Amino acid sequence: MPAEKVISELIKEYGDSILRMCYIYLKDYHLAEDVVQETFLQVYNNYDSFRQQSSVKTWITRIAVNLCKNQMRTRWFSVKKEEEFPILSYTEDYDGVIDREQLLTAIGNLRPKYREAVLLFYYQELSIKEIAGLLNKKESTVKVRLKRAREQLKQELKEDYFYE
Repeated sequence: MPAEKVISELIKEYGDSILRMCYIYLKDYHLAEDVVQETFLQVYNNYDSFRQQSSVKTWITRIAVNLCKNQMRTRWFSVKKEEEFPILSYTEDYDGVIDREQLLTAIGNLRPKYREAVLLFYYQELSIKEIAGLLNKKESTVKVRLKRAREQLKQELKEDYFYE
């Protein structure tokens, strides 16, 4: 199958989830779109050299995460990150059901290493082992980051909904 067709299929299959991950990671939709575009350009340019030591999804996600990290290192981003994470059409729900936008806002407020673990585990549905390989960390480190992220999310969401 020609490379263009393969890339087109990969974009259809993974484009939306990579965009969501990049958006939550970078907190800026336009930057996320740019990173996704660059991700698939790199996939296109390097598809022949993909060694299939991991799944295609893991490989694409690694590229996207690395590009997000590179973006976060830029001077422009370091100035912009001081801004608060955008409120995403907030609606209060006092019945104990967590509002999706409120959850995304809470995830966006996590420290980057915890946000990264949550995004890769829950949004990209990667295993602990895959995340550890992608981040070059031990599996135990990934587990601890997920545990701490869950604790912080639970605490923040409790405060938002006035639970005891």
